[in-house]
Amino acid sequence: MAVIVANSHSALANTDENKVERIEVTGSHIKRTDMEGPSPIQSLSAADLAATGSTDLIGALQKLPVSGAGTFSTQGNSSDDTANGGSSVALRGLGASSTLVLINGRRVAVSPFAKDIETSFVDLNTIPVSAVKRIDILKDGASATYGSDAVAGVINIIMRDDIDGFEVAGKISDTADGGGEEQNFTLLWGSSSDKGYHNFSLDYFKRGDVFYADRDYASTADQRFRGGNNSLSSSGIPGSIEAFKGTRTDSLGNTYTVTDAQWNGLPTKSIADDGTPVKQTIFADVWGNDKCDPDLIIGDICRYDYAPHMSLVPSTERISFNYNGVQEITDGVEGFMEFSAQHASTFIQGAGSPSFTELFMSGDNPNHPLANDADHFLHGMDISMRRRTYDIGNRKKDVDSEYYRAVIGARGTYNEWDWETAYSAIRSSAVEKGFDGFPNKLRAQEAINTGRWNPFEPSTNTAEGLAFIETTTTRYGSSSMQSFDATISGELFEMSEGAVAAAFGVEHRYEKIEDNPDSQYLRGEIFGTEATQANGDRDNTAVFAEFNVPVLENLELQLALRYENYSDFGNTTDPKIAFRWSPNEDLVVRGSWGTAFRAPSLVQLHLGRTDESPSVIDKERCQITKSELDCEPYEYTAVVAGNKNLQPETSTNYNLGVVWQATEDFSIGVDYWNYDQEDLIKKIGAQKLVDCCGTDPKLVVRGPNEGSTPGRIQTIYDTFVNIGGRETDGFDVNLAYKLDTRDMGLFKFDYKLSYALNFEEQSFESDKDGNTSIVAEDLNGEYQHPQFRWTASIDWELDDVLTTLSFSHIDEYNDLADANGNKFKIDSWTTLDASVSYMGFDNLVLTAGAANLMNEEAPQAPSEWSGIDNKTHSALGRQVYAKFKYNF
Repeated sequence: MAVIVANSHSALANTDENKVERIEVTGSHIKRTDMEGPSPIQSLSAADLAATGSTDLIGALQKLPVSGAGTFSTQGNSSDDTANGGSSVALRGLGASSTLVLINGRRVAVSPFAKDIETSFVDLNTIPVSAVKRIDILKDGASATYGSDAVAGVINIIMRDDIDGFEVAGKISDTADGGGEEQNFTLLWGSSSDKGYHNFSLDYFKRGDVFYADRDYASTADQRFRGGNNSLSSSGIPGSIEAFKGTRTDSLGNTYTVTDAQWNGLPTKSIADDGTPVKQTIFADVWGNDKCDPDLIIGDICRYDYAPHMSLVPSTERISFNYNGVQEITDGVEGFMEFSAQHASTFIQGAGSPSFTELFMSGDNPNHPLANDADHFLHGMDISMRRRTYDIGNRKKDVDSEYYRAVIGARGTYNEWDWETAYSAIRSSAVEKGFDGFPNKLRAQEAINTGRWNPFEPSTNTAEGLAFIETTTTRYGSSSMQSFDATISGELFEMSEGAVAAAFGVEHRYEKIEDNPDSQYLRGEIFGTEATQANGDRDNTAVFAEFNVPVLENLELQLALRYENYSDFGNTTDPKIAFRWSPNEDLVVRGSWGTAFRAPSLVQLHLGRTDESPSVIDKERCQITKSELDCEPYEYTAVVAGNKNLQPETSTNYNLGVVWQATEDFSIGVDYWNYDQEDLIKKIGAQKLVDCCGTDPKLVVRGPNEGSTPGRIQTIYDTFVNIGGRETDGFDVNLAYKLDTRDMGLFKFDYKLSYALNFEEQSFESDKDGNTSIVAEDLNGEYQHPQFRWTASIDWELDDVLTTLSFSHIDEYNDLADANGNKFKIDSWTTLDASVSYMGFDNLVLTAGAANLMNEEAPQAPSEWSGIDNKTHSALGRQVYAKFKYNF
């Protein structure tokens, strides 16, 4: 299933100068004589990647205008992230799982750890930039060619096959505002002959961490100084006492009861419409020697500023090896092999672990904060608490991952038909270890009950007591894929305007994923930290056919059809029709229509019980109590599980474009694109569940009612469903101009724009009375969906000096609505990258540059606790670098 440009070193390359060599391009299995096919493709060369100043692929790809919502890097990784150290791109904003990533035209296994619990993705960090020759981005749906996940398009990463000799390269960089220093060293070597070629690369990459404390504007979760929100945690130091109505049971099976008399003795905050008193149930700890800082008592709650202790970008170290080779076996047959291996280590730090009413203290406990105040209404009352176990340290995790990919195959020609077959085996595994700052809930409760640990007087606790409640955690994940593919292509018969070409193929794939936290997570003993659990596998068999029909001398049609059968949900058939019309040699009109699909991921099908801690507004209680605790976002426990009854997402897409070579030096391309998706797979979402079904005990578990006032939320149960659809359309513009002057050198200008006209998404909504419905909302220009993005670059080459200036622009967009329904406008953001390379030395190239040269701060996003949108903007700031490349 090769979809790579034919290599000039290949033993089978056509050496007849009277014939034009045919090549395969991304998006087709049929070889052609030019790169401009019926589908829009954007290519990034190794030089293009280098000009971005990025040391990893995500740094370059996330700047592309076609990248959108769902793109993510390691920025924002925290102790709660479920895919630390990973990164991926989402074309058109349709999600990373709807963008298919290939290496040399073949599929890659997904990361063992899903992003945000639900998103399966190919981790781009497993591919070092130094080993990449070119990246082709197919910007229309391609399921008829490649199968599942190619909904928004395809990113095909072509590995280097052009090394002849030795090449050494190195790079160092640092940021202007601190943290994120990088070192990168690469060794490449290879050889070629008329019998084949062999290319090797060894790459070392290291990046230091960046903390939120390193960026003034993101160094606190209290963003009121910038006009933003107060997002200080409700789990503070030493914390808050929380009263509850009725009876609760702790993790050890002990029961705690608040009597009616004790409940009635609590202060009254307000009176409900039915006359029921609404009681104050939370009280900042202001008793004893260790008291909550008065400046952090807001709304009766002891708060905590976790931002300064959190990783903004984790530290990472990676070492990678790649081999890519071809060798002639016999006349007309050559073998090929690809092998990749990587070891990576990532360190993440989060603030001390928070607890949200998981722990209890009986009223007769000697450490009860009101034990010595018999007149206080809390004296002798069984209580819960909100507090942060900062006393055992910040949460720290190491993620060690291993990645292996091997492809072995053969290709050749038989009776003027090209054939190729290959076997692929890929395995990605990771071990996540929490080695500091993680409390065990059972031990913590036991320590409270026995007096070994006093959560309300942390200064009195002993090292032995803290060691008793602290634990280490382990999470192991692996993702593997084995596949076999075979393809034949050639000419079927002649027509008046040329030969009808065809390609036929078959592919069989076996995938397996394992994501297993240790038994403490499975028993629910670790609080305040998320970890997923998923185990599943599937078989998939596909057969496909493709035809290229020369209807007229200047008009060709591409017809493709793919049938797939999955072991876990059934089968699907997807067609594609595309055309390319050239009315003259300077103009190409192209278009495509097809269907696409995305199979439910193994995580979405097989996710076991997984706890997360979403922030939710309890709108039902808020209407009655008007209490800050109910009317502002607070963390609750949500339990998420997979759904084995999911069906695949389906999509219809079409593209219509024109490419005009106006002059020898100026070209313009415009494409209109349209996607219509159905049966989107989503988590319903904790907030939506509380809004719609807040009184359904199967979905939202609450404490006892207070008259007509619903009790406080204890647990929310969420899952994945096929729900609603999505429609989006827009256009891309590509301009290129070259100016070759006699005395001032060669100038190259490039401009790329992606402009969304519409991004309408259906979702599960409810009104204030709890009536539910499916509603459509236009997200264009809304949160994380800027209406347009563009990049512009200028290259100036004079003698031995090459200078590059690259601008990147993200349009303004609305933030999430606040409690009053108001939306803040997040400003547009334009950054400038610049580099200068000197090539005057023999075999040596020296480069100096800077990403975000003007050190533009990420624009403010009040809804985010850090004040910035980590998935749309970068907080690294100016990153200055120097690098060299030497060829032996």
